[in-house]
Amino acid sequence: MDEILILISFGPDGWGDEIAQGVLITVLLAVATLPFGLLLGFVLALAKKSEEPSLRAAANIYTTIFRGLPELLTLFLVYYGGQILLQQALGALFGDVRIEVNSFVAGMIALAFVFSSYASEAFLSAFRGIAQGQYEGAYALGISRFKTMRLVILPQLIRLSLPALGNLWLILLKETSLVSVIGLSDIVRQSGIAARVTKEPFLFFGVACLIYLVLAMFSSVGLNRIEAWTKRGEVRR
Repeated sequence: MDEILILISFGPDGWGDEIAQGVLITVLLAVATLPFGLLLGFVLALAKKSEEPSLRAAANIYTTIFRGLPELLTLFLVYYGGQILLQQALGALFGDVRIEVNSFVAGMIALAFVFSSYASEAFLSAFRGIAQGQYEGAYALGISRFKTMRLVILPQLIRLSLPALGNLWLILLKETSLVSVIGLSDIVRQSGIAARVTKEPFLFFGVACLIYLVLAMFSSVGLNRIEAWTKRGEVRR
């Protein structure tokens, strides 16, 4: 037992510092990905409900691609494909140059693509749950389209889509583990290094499992409070 406590402790003799750094990277990656994924998903939902056929087709093609591809393959395409595209583009302008894409940025972009493709469906379903009379009533009062969306539709949209978006957040938190394959020092990578060095894989991967479960529990509590806050104006029956 003492040996286990030493291995997971902080300081030169333990791996607690490295694992804590991995937790920080995991949380930062998920938090950084979330706003981009939400914004892109919202834009895609607007495109899907647009009257313009080309916008609907483009949005449907986008979601079909990123919902159909494995997340790991999407990550590889962004990380390695992004480097190739940047090198070719900059090479045509400035000659022979070598570009290396940051693994954190590549992971954020890839996860945002996947998250937005699913978030767009959550937003689209929420849009369908808002009666057309909400729009017509706002327009009848002389409210502009932008203010109608911001003041009337968006608050209802958030409330209706929150349960689905909450599930997507938990999935995003787990999918951050994929970035370990491109060298980002997240929980899984740091735990794997510790397991190989100490020859204690069950211990360190078990610690990683507990950390993910704790993060999911805190996320669930936070999501429940946010959902309760969005329903504060409802009349209980």
